[in-house]
Amino acid sequence: MILYLHGFRSSPASFKARAMQAFMEQHGRAADFACPQLSPSPKIAIEQSLSLIEGVPASELTVIGSSLGGYYATWLAEQTGCRAVVVNPAVKPPRELESYVGTTTYYHSDEVFEFLPEYVDELRALAVNGITRPERYFLMASTGDEVLDYREMLSYYHGAMQLIIQGSDHGIAEFADHLPFVLQFCDRRYG
Repeated sequence: MILYLHGFRSSPASFKARAMQAFMEQHGRAADFACPQLSPSPKIAIEQSLSLIEGVPASELTVIGSSLGGYYATWLAEQTGCRAVVVNPAVKPPRELESYVGTTTYYHSDEVFEFLPEYVDELRALAVNGITRPERYFLMASTGDEVLDYREMLSYYHGAMQLIIQGSDHGIAEFADHLPFVLQFCDRRYG
């Protein structure tokens, strides 16, 4: 199973989520893919994710997370022992998202939501000081990320498989080009 977790203010309608879903469908594996609309509450977003992967053996699970979804994917990988693909992941989202406390909208709709002050504390509660078993991780990072510093990503995911894309942007416009490699990583087995 592949669980795709979108980033802050994003949704299953994001370019990367749709590209991954289409790729899975093309390979006859649509039933192995899930991409929920995550709650703005990190605590609830994790609960949503855990409910979707309940009963799935770690050896058969990969969580793909983009931006804030990468932070969640890391927490889930450390808790369950599954693989994680992190795409321009947020390494310290409490620091980055404190300024977003208040009312905002999703990128792919005009829907308004409230990002509450307690959500920053919920993010802090999900902090992972360092990854274990880096062979379970695949970092995809772009040097041109205009939102997050790719050097923090490289340092945090030291020892993990890494694909560093020169230039590009936070959204990684060429994400679809790398999906065969992503799926190959997702299908790897670890003892």
